[in-house]
Amino acid sequence: MIPLDPVPRPLDHLPARGAADAVALVDRAGAMTYAELEVAVGGLSSWLAARHTPGERIATWLPKTRTACIMPLATVRAGLIHVPINPALRRAQVAHILSDSGAAMLLTQPARAATLEPGHLPAGCTIVAEAEVAAPHLELLPASSHDPQALAAILYTSGSTGRPKGVMLSHANLWLGAISVAHYLEIQREDRVLGVLPLSFDYGQNQLLSTWAAGASVAPLDYLVARDVVKAVERADATTLAGVPPLWVQLLEADWPCETAARLRRLTNSGGALTPRLVRALRERFPEADLYPMYGLTEAFRSTYLAPDLVDANPDAMGRAIPFAEVATVRPDNTRAAPGEPGELVHAGPLVAQGYWQNAERTAQRFRPAPDFMGQGMAVWSGDTVTEGADGLFRFVGRDDEMIKSAGNRISPQEIEDAILSGGEAREAVAIGMDNERLGQVIVAAVAGDAADEPSLRQRLKTELPAFMQPLRYVWHDELPRNANGKLDRAGIRRDLTS
Repeated sequence: MIPLDPVPRPLDHLPARGAADAVALVDRAGAMTYAELEVAVGGLSSWLAARHTPGERIATWLPKTRTACIMPLATVRAGLIHVPINPALRRAQVAHILSDSGAAMLLTQPARAATLEPGHLPAGCTIVAEAEVAAPHLELLPASSHDPQALAAILYTSGSTGRPKGVMLSHANLWLGAISVAHYLEIQREDRVLGVLPLSFDYGQNQLLSTWAAGASVAPLDYLVARDVVKAVERADATTLAGVPPLWVQLLEADWPCETAARLRRLTNSGGALTPRLVRALRERFPEADLYPMYGLTEAFRSTYLAPDLVDANPDAMGRAIPFAEVATVRPDNTRAAPGEPGELVHAGPLVAQGYWQNAERTAQRFRPAPDFMGQGMAVWSGDTVTEGADGLFRFVGRDDEMIKSAGNRISPQEIEDAILSGGEAREAVAIGMDNERLGQVIVAAVAGDAADEPSLRQRLKTELPAFMQPLRYVWHDELPRNANGKLDRAGIRRDLTS
């Protein structure tokens, strides 16, 4: 297991943890050793430093190419700030991110660049084709001595509740996040991590950084269908796979040869809770794999994880704080909630981000001094209602802005969604509250499945949920919409149902 070193270093020191001749990355171009990764980072950072002033923002709008994987380290070594853009985004969203960040350069591919118009670029921003920086560079910039608290990256949220906002992350945020995850996942040098999540997503980027912190190997993958992932697990001999619940649903519907499924030793989940039914299905399909349910938010990277040996007995739990994170359930008066008492999940410690880029008002709303019992420093208020049990495990109740208030009852959407999914009539579900003059709100559920199964679903829920928790209406879909990070697009579903 990687040592739990609490001392942050400049992010671009991470490759040094791998043995020089060990494989750091495997992609379509072949295998890249740690020694070759160091040369590539040094050359690209030298190229960037010769063209930009320290502190400038460098945006990348790329699929998971080799250059895209190297950029998080090369930009910070050059004293620049990396702004990764999800390749699934369209030009209006890209234009907003470029403008909001004040990017000095956009590194992309010609086909993507062709979709942008001059008005989409901020003043002074140049577009550079990936091919221009892919060639070997003779001059190498050595590992940096930057302040670990200096700004290293701006990660833009998916914007499902409005325009994307940039979360500011320091070298220390990213470094300690990598060390923490590599430690509690017990990633070994012989592990091979299949990277299927977007690199603009903190969960996806951490797949690179935590793998390299442990000296293991990562195989980035852009996939179209679940079968692509199955083939990649076989091709890369992958031992580790990270996903979000909608991806697990797709993967469980795919055909997995027994020997391929048995290769996986570690499954990690974030971006939404796993239902007990999904946990059981993953256990059956991947019997050799440890399952790590995790919870987090970009503003604090990650909060909790549930150890594999606790999953079966506690399928409803979020787990305990990850290394370097301090989390607590807090009452409105800033005191600690009692065991089992609902409160807001608050994060403190060195993984807390530096706020929102150029948005002091929103930063002040979410980032505030930590409650006295959590010690000194800044904390981030998640907006999530949770409980902490006597067993020390946190359990999710709901988001303040998603809680359904009907007939005087505060209802957790997740509880309804779990009940809907427990019987197999639906593959996915999102429950929302719609305004109602008499009850305050009524429950409407958007579900993926066959509408012919609605009568049996309703009959079953009559025995499993009280009357005030019964959905008034079901809206059936072949597939529920997702946002750019692959999560269910709850805000979009809400808009569709209430418009």
